[in-house]
Amino acid sequence: MPDSDRLRTLCDERDIERALNLFARAMDDRDWGTMAEILTDDVEGDFGTGRLVGSAAIIDMIRGYLDSCGPTQHLLGNVVVDVAGDTATSRAYIRDVHLNSAADPSMRFYTLGDYHDTWRRYEDGRWRITERVKANRAYVGPLEIFDN
Repeated sequence: MPDSDRLRTLCDERDIERALNLFARAMDDRDWGTMAEILTDDVEGDFGTGRLVGSAAIIDMIRGYLDSCGPTQHLLGNVVVDVAGDTATSRAYIRDVHLNSAADPSMRFYTLGDYHDTWRRYEDGRWRITERVKANRAYVGPLEIFDN
């Protein structure tokens, strides 16, 4: 592979990893606008709760959980990105922590899983998610944390 192609691939991988991190931070910051910028309008997804279509449906589902709990932290790791022209796939471990919005710091909910994302590069050069599947491996804590 010529050096110019390798450099382009490295830049694409970096751009996608940055978008992954921005999306995780947007969940913790409750920054719905940034999330919408990273998702395509017709994005499809499954977070273990059933198939969703459209960025509004996905953001509404995420809001349904995050608006009901306290502080969160979505940590990504072991990110692998594969670029093929103007499309790409990525896999990343996700460990998310949700704290109770009340004054009970002992009430926590964690999930362990993987994000499997499909990406498309747009004419402006930005990468956006066209599909996200969260494969949940385990969770710890009571789901009632989201009932506040």
